[in-house]
Amino acid sequence: MSSQVEAVILAGGRARRMGGEDKGLVELKSQPMIHYAIERLQPQVAGLMINANRNQNAYAAFGFPVFGDEQEGFHGPLAGMVSALKRTKAQYLLTAPCDCPLLPTDLAARMVNALETAGADLAVATDGEREQPVVLLLKPELLNSMQAFLDAGERKIDLWYAQHKVATANFADQPMGFVNVNTPEQKQQLADSLE
Repeated sequence: MSSQVEAVILAGGRARRMGGEDKGLVELKSQPMIHYAIERLQPQVAGLMINANRNQNAYAAFGFPVFGDEQEGFHGPLAGMVSALKRTKAQYLLTAPCDCPLLPTDLAARMVNALETAGADLAVATDGEREQPVVLLLKPELLNSMQAFLDAGERKIDLWYAQHKVATANFADQPMGFVNVNTPEQKQQLADSLE
């Protein structure tokens, strides 16, 4: 467990592809999806927060601080990251989506290692084929840059982080680590594969 890392699970989206259901609360094998993200992340970090714009009482029942985006409307994951960066007291903030039930159990350690080895501003996870722009390790001092990007009407995380020195943490050895569940069909496929 790293005492210098706090994590935020991003559950603030509209989940249009999930029929508008709150993805973090959609059940996968009789547990809400966010349960798996918490289970994977909690042992790795000093603290955990949940960013949710709906059903905040349901999320609060997991026992972690819950907060919404500060900007009105749904502005995507960056808005949740900005809100979390304003709250963290840790050296680094690890961000992860609520719909990745199989997150690597060594995610925080490898992200910190990648960032510090490269002397970077932030680290992004990759599954060996593509970057996972919602799985980031951020320095809190990136807050102003991210806020300015959002204020300019921009939403694409990878366009934002391209402005900074980025390290890549490669998880090609864990190809299922970032499987995310966007549709009822994907949820069923994953449930079947976990049998």
